[in-house]
Amino acid sequence: MAKSKTFICSACGATSTKWSGRCEACGEWNTIHEETPLSAGPASKSLGAKRGSSIPLTSLATEETPPPRTHSGIEELDRVLGGGLVPASAILVGGDPGIGKSTLLLQAAARFAESGLKTLYISGEEASAQVRMRAQRLGLAQAPVQLGAETNLRDILTTLEAERPQLAIIDSIQTMWADNVDSAPGSVSQVRAAAHELTAFAKRRGTSVILVGHVTKEGQIAGPRVVEHMVDTVLYFEGERGHQFRILRAVKNRFGPADEIGVFEMTGSGLSEVINPSALFLSERGEPSPGSVVFAGIEGTRPVLVEVQALVAPSPHSQPRRTVVGWDGGRLAMILAVLEARCGIPFAGLDVYLNVAGGLKISEPAADLAVAAALLSAREDAALPAETVVFGEISLSGALRPAPQTENRLKEAQKLGFTAAIAPAGGKSVTDGGLSLTRATDLTGFVGEVFGAG
Repeated sequence: MAKSKTFICSACGATSTKWSGRCEACGEWNTIHEETPLSAGPASKSLGAKRGSSIPLTSLATEETPPPRTHSGIEELDRVLGGGLVPASAILVGGDPGIGKSTLLLQAAARFAESGLKTLYISGEEASAQVRMRAQRLGLAQAPVQLGAETNLRDILTTLEAERPQLAIIDSIQTMWADNVDSAPGSVSQVRAAAHELTAFAKRRGTSVILVGHVTKEGQIAGPRVVEHMVDTVLYFEGERGHQFRILRAVKNRFGPADEIGVFEMTGSGLSEVINPSALFLSERGEPSPGSVVFAGIEGTRPVLVEVQALVAPSPHSQPRRTVVGWDGGRLAMILAVLEARCGIPFAGLDVYLNVAGGLKISEPAADLAVAAALLSAREDAALPAETVVFGEISLSGALRPAPQTENRLKEAQKLGFTAAIAPAGGKSVTDGGLSLTRATDLTGFVGEVFGAG
């Protein structure tokens, strides 16, 4: 019986049982080729496959020393990396154009170089003179960083082999060009080939490699998702251009916790780290006003207090607007539906605007209760009591679910001078630390107690 053949698309990785000129999955032409089996079984022997060698196996109980780390001196960056830079690690940093990726990495390169690491900065988007001009603006002109401007991947790898740096920064992966791949720079094949070669070099030579990646309009790193699987750490540099705050967020980290954040402030002399982001996010908050609620959240391992703002106004249109900045629009629709179905509070005919102050993006469900409180406060034109924080998850039945790390949230609130908190009932018993803690079991009870309606 003839053995079935497997064909794979080099652009998207889709497999099929027959060859065709065009991939049905991604639409690319001339990217499908036969996959050669590597197994060492009897069937592959009959086909002349080369037999591999056995690999050493170890027990789960085997103890290994943790990898050494190099601290940059930028505490927010070290926090996101999991405690510092690990040798032979591959890191992918993505962000919107102009958000400050190159500025952050140039500052990091200077600090790592000053700490003793041999550092190379390879730019494929700017000339060396432009990078020097930025370094002068940042006060880093004397930093012992070696610069290079090149897009040919073969030349870059040859230089890295000769120089043997301990840290190499490639800005950006989309500009790299491998001459053995027949496609334009920035294409899926080129990005994947460049990422594979650089990651393999990092593992082979023990060099830490940081790759800068462009993002799409949806906010995802451009190129194939397989690039994110190749690297050890994926960081997103976020922020609104109208705000001075920038958030460095880890979405994948093999050497530390994921979803950890580092907070920076964009200044005239570059990015400065923010040690206490809660105080900074609330620094411009004035007297309590309708629609303004302080949410006690958790980002990674650190508690962060942020202001949630809502505006509810009569809509002149037949279809009311729902505008959200910094939160999930689908979750806002769910909260509005629960308020109407379980509490009898309609939002039909009303425009709803929701904003997370400071440019921070919130994803945890514990923000549900703070959003509901802001919406009700704006609709009823009634401000919540002063110095009050709110957090908790809302279920579709209207019940309130306790949020994790409640005690850390309350400690952060008390540290910043808040005297009252509203949280769901249940969960682990915590010490309120002197705060006036109000427990609510469901959304209807919360509305009746706080706003005097039900």
